[in-house]
Order: sequence, then C-alpha cells, then structure tokens
Amino acid sequence: MVTKRTVRSTVKASTTRLTGPEREKHIAQEAVRYFAEVGFVGDTRELAQRLGVTQSLLYKYFPSKEALINRVYEEVYLGRWNPFWESVVKDRSIPLQDRLTRHYIEYAKAALTRDWVRIFMFSGLRGEDINHKYLQILRERILEPIAIELRHEFGLPGIEQMPLKTSEIELVWSINARLFYFGQRKWIFNVPIEDDLTDLISITIQHFIAGARVVLPQILNTPAAPKKTKKRSE
Repeated sequence: MVTKRTVRSTVKASTTRLTGPEREKHIAQEAVRYFAEVGFVGDTRELAQRLGVTQSLLYKYFPSKEALINRVYEEVYLGRWNPFWESVVKDRSIPLQDRLTRHYIEYAKAALTRDWVRIFMFSGLRGEDINHKYLQILRERILEPIAIELRHEFGLPGIEQMPLKTSEIELVWSINARLFYFGQRKWIFNVPIEDDLTDLISITIQHFIAGARVVLPQILNTPAAPKKTKKRSE
C-alpha cells in the first residue's frame, strides 16, 4: 500500500541528490502546482511537507512566501512568454485577421493551462501583485500593438497624429476576456468546452474584426478609409 509517508519518503530521497540550482527549480515548480491547487492561502509549511523537506531548507532558497510567489510569477508568466506572440501581431505581410488568429491560437497554449488560469484567479482574489504585473506587460507588448495595427488596417490616423485611447485598449481586451473565459470554464467551473478551441478562436477573431471595423472609427470620431478590394484581371 502506498501511503503519504511513502510518497514523501520517495520525494525526499529523489531530492537529496539535487544540486542547489536544481533544488531551487524543483521547489519553484512544486510551488506552482501547490498554489494552483489550493490558492495563496496555502502556507510554506504544507508546501515543505509535500516536497519532503524542512521549512528551514525551503527558506534557504526562498526567504519569504512573497519571494516564492514572485518566483511562481516568473515561472508561469514570464518563463512561458513566447516572442512569437509579439512578432506575428506586427507582421504586416500577413492579413491582420490571420495574424490575430495565429497569435491567439499560440497564446492559448500557455494561457489556458490549469496553473496559468487558477493562479491568475487566486492572485486576483487575494490581492497579490501577479495580475497587475502581468497585465501591464500584456498591455504594452500585445494589446497596444494590436490597437495600432487595427488603425492601420482600417486606414485610421496613426498614434503620431492621435494617441491611443483607453476605449481602444478596452476593445482589444474583449478578445482576451473571451479567451480567458474558456480557461475559466474548464479549470474553475469544471465545464468542458465541447467545440474545437482553434475553431472558437478563429470565430472570435472574425467577429472581433467585423465589429471593430464599425466601432473603432466611432471611437476615434474619424471615418475609416474605404475597404480595399482586389482588382479583377482583364
């Protein structure tokens, strides 16, 4: 029979041979799983027990719970950031709808995982700083560039003529809000998504582009340029 004591003994035996950097990495990875499961009400004593180490050893690598939470943020959000997300948004050799579809399909591979979604929710509920730090990065690297590309797509004034408005950023937020809701349904509400996620993302972007084409000129109080049409060959 496998008991908790047996599991902890096995974990302890497997971790005693780790180097310092390896042990630190192991603690951080286990902290990600732990906080994703119980939230930030979980304490370091229980985490140490799960790791099969003493609390004092855990504090050797992470002197406070806050330091451990900061490392969890780095592991889950900064460590999984994909430069492709930024580059594809700005690649004007690709139609904007295709760019956004590719971006969000790849983004979903990280953002709709169990630990990403649950830690983000727990952080918000407990007032941890994870949400604020990550959302600021998301705004600067993804949302604002998308807003700039939308103006270019619809023939609207550039930001050098008219600075971005908050309502433009909120418009783009709507894509992320819908995408994150898919993750909430699965990892918070335990309601499965029956349709193919790639198809849902494609439809979401298609609807967004159609709506933004109408709404964005109204936000800027500027008429959009006529939609480009392909010339027919003679």
